[in-house]
Amino acid sequence: MANAAWTMDVPTAEAKQLVLEGAYRKVTLHLIPFVFVCYLFNYLDRVNVGFGKLQMLDALKWSETVYGLGAGIFFVGYVLNAVPSNMLLLRFGARRVLGTLMCAWGVASISLMFVETPGAFYTLRFLAGFFEAGFFPGIVLYFTSWFPSSRRGRIMGMFASAVPLSGLIGSPLSGWMMHFFADKGGLAGWQWMFLLQGLPTVILGLLGYLVLNDNIGEAKWLSDEEKGLLVAELAEDEKSRREIAQTSETFLSVLRNWNVWLLAVVYFCVLMGCYAISFWLPSIIKSLGFQSVEAIGWISVIPYFCATVYMVMIGRSADARRERRWHLCGSMLMGVFGMILSILSSGNPVVAVIGLSLAASGFLAGMPMFWPLPAAFLGSAAAAGGIALLSSLGQTAGFVSPFLIGWIKDLSGSTDVALYVISGLVFAGALLVMRVPAKVVNR
Repeated sequence: MANAAWTMDVPTAEAKQLVLEGAYRKVTLHLIPFVFVCYLFNYLDRVNVGFGKLQMLDALKWSETVYGLGAGIFFVGYVLNAVPSNMLLLRFGARRVLGTLMCAWGVASISLMFVETPGAFYTLRFLAGFFEAGFFPGIVLYFTSWFPSSRRGRIMGMFASAVPLSGLIGSPLSGWMMHFFADKGGLAGWQWMFLLQGLPTVILGLLGYLVLNDNIGEAKWLSDEEKGLLVAELAEDEKSRREIAQTSETFLSVLRNWNVWLLAVVYFCVLMGCYAISFWLPSIIKSLGFQSVEAIGWISVIPYFCATVYMVMIGRSADARRERRWHLCGSMLMGVFGMILSILSSGNPVVAVIGLSLAASGFLAGMPMFWPLPAAFLGSAAAAGGIALLSSLGQTAGFVSPFLIGWIKDLSGSTDVALYVISGLVFAGALLVMRVPAKVVNR
């Protein structure tokens, strides 16, 4: 009788697993392409001032420090609104909150085309950051409602590959826009760039109201059986996490958890490297002797292409091996090596681009490799505030990194010293990753 029961249960278990895998394919195909495109424009709107500065600084007679402060003040608004935005998402749902935020930051990004004074530049960058603040931590929180821990590495890798892809597409596109549309309709090339790259964000925000579902229960494209299996697996994942680690279940307990603060420092170090690449790559390439904005755009494609491929591969590897720490630490160290190699290239474009490709791959991959770690310490009840807190604390690097580089460049005439400092911070962050308990995060 026992054997008969066993032979009947196996096909049932296998059949359920097949249904579950099919459900995850549906979820991935329904959610990831849309949020991927949204994040692509999110990041493009955030960092396209890196290309705009190639013309803006001369046209408006601004210094590198003005640019660095304007690029960085975005993150003051970001830090102020990250936690409130995630709390609103928890209450009103992803569809309404994310759609509204996208429309708002799209309008702020478009409005940059009208700036004439540093004050207006700072104000609009602050507002863009304020409205963008809820998007990335909101999506990280949103994924916890659809995917268990064991699948989030590759999902985050796929989603976050929009960052290097925004450079892969956005760099030559920005260069082409600034060249092709220069002085058309009485507008400079950089003004056209802000208009043409901000408008799609507003359109995507409106589409968000139609495309996104707030939770599994609202997904009409899933069967009742698929919904039940997905909800059961998420519940099992939550139970397993509580058994392995002491999770924080309230926002107050998040503030008391030293692991959360350790991770905040690590994320700050990760983003110091990311924003050094995102905001200064065009200027670094220009310093190699390339003057045409079109040429700078096409050369920028190489590091971003390498980063896109590496990011997807490292996410799959982390999930397959159920290993998180070394995938993050190793990526950060590779980025440090690449950045130092580019500095020591002595103006050799080939060596410099190889170094920048390693730096972009390692630094940018740090983002998706980081986010599976906090889930081990945040219970579902505390996830909204905890994820937003980590995101906002880490994003202070977005202010420090571009402002530090711009300030040091104005003082010394070179970015080398600043890039050494940033490389040192990323190296320190990589060492701190190994302080995180392996048995807790390797899931």
